[in-house]
Amino acid sequence: MVRNGEVDSPSRMRMLVVKGSFAPMGGAERDIIRNLPALSKKFAVTVATLESSSGLEEVCEKKGIPLMTPRLEWTQSSDVISRVLDSDYPKALECWKSVGNLTEDIEEYDCIHITSGDGSLAILEIIPEEMAIHLHLLEPHRGLHEDVLHRGIDGRPKRNLSVTKAALTVARRRDLSLIRGLSARGRSAISGNSEFTSLRIAEVYGIPSGILLPSLGIDEFTQNPSPNEPTKIEGPVEPYVVTVGKASWVKGTWETISMLKGSGHSLALVGGGRQEDLDALVSHAEDCKVDIWIAPRLSSSDLCSLIRGAKAVVSMAHSEPFGLTPIEAQTIGTPALFVDEGGFKETISDGKSGRLLPRNDFSAWHDALKEAGDENNRNEWSKSGRIGISMMGLNPDVFSERLENIFIGISQS
Repeated sequence: MVRNGEVDSPSRMRMLVVKGSFAPMGGAERDIIRNLPALSKKFAVTVATLESSSGLEEVCEKKGIPLMTPRLEWTQSSDVISRVLDSDYPKALECWKSVGNLTEDIEEYDCIHITSGDGSLAILEIIPEEMAIHLHLLEPHRGLHEDVLHRGIDGRPKRNLSVTKAALTVARRRDLSLIRGLSARGRSAISGNSEFTSLRIAEVYGIPSGILLPSLGIDEFTQNPSPNEPTKIEGPVEPYVVTVGKASWVKGTWETISMLKGSGHSLALVGGGRQEDLDALVSHAEDCKVDIWIAPRLSSSDLCSLIRGAKAVVSMAHSEPFGLTPIEAQTIGTPALFVDEGGFKETISDGKSGRLLPRNDFSAWHDALKEAGDENNRNEWSKSGRIGISMMGLNPDVFSERLENIFIGISQS
């Protein structure tokens, strides 16, 4: 039988790849899609999701990977009451039960690889205890265990933080129970996507975890422009810096504009956001006399061109779990200037492959922008960054090999 463009053999494990939603098409979703072709060489892969995307469907069709979606429609609630009552969880569970014949056929798989995110964990209730499961826990649920997602675009609490924490008790207890319960299963493993995330998992859930690094699409972000890459993206006022991520307090967008005040640089924001947040950002930028250009989403080739033309790629995100953006910048050859927090500390060597900077020391950021304008720094930081990327093994083939070893370890436990 031919699956995934490969002839099935008894030695290839049948793996179910699970992600609640691919609709956001953020870093996690792109990483899974990027890794699927390599995974399909080692495993007989099937993908199951509650909410698909054109990018996922395209790669599954191209590689002959079966894709299962629910008969019931699933969308995440956005209202506060639903969040407080944790009503999304039972809805997600019902939708998982409506995915093809998943409930009846799930034991046909040798292993299940779950990536955390909205709707993902509800599938655990239909997976038998004896099955081999790996959870790629990209971060502890930040809405339940931190207050950073409960702040508006300017950092002010959306509502009383103590009341919010109390109201989310039921959802938080469920999250703790699910993760700890999975860890206690005999044939399971949990991995963070960085050392920082692994430490956070221990802090929040009190359980050990491994590390499974994400991958970088070497054909997407290249040192030299690809044939289909535009020479220039029209819009940003030069000189400009790029920040990537949906406009929000957690991504540090407001603070980035504040930092750029008086620097002589404009901001190119890729990721869009809620209109009311974008309106507030534009007003804040006007007050700071910082030009801002906003793109909801760009193709890989357009993003490469935008980054290639930038003075630097910057981020003041709060406790970013891993941070793929500095690696993408280093690969292209644009200086990476990032806040000295979270997973950024694992992908940037300060002064060698970019700069790690204190959040509130804007003068240090301005000095770093001057350093980024030095062509020697630009070349040396990029060269050092690419060496670091190579040493970390951030490519789909290595990811697939590491995941295979995780499941081999589970089977031998």
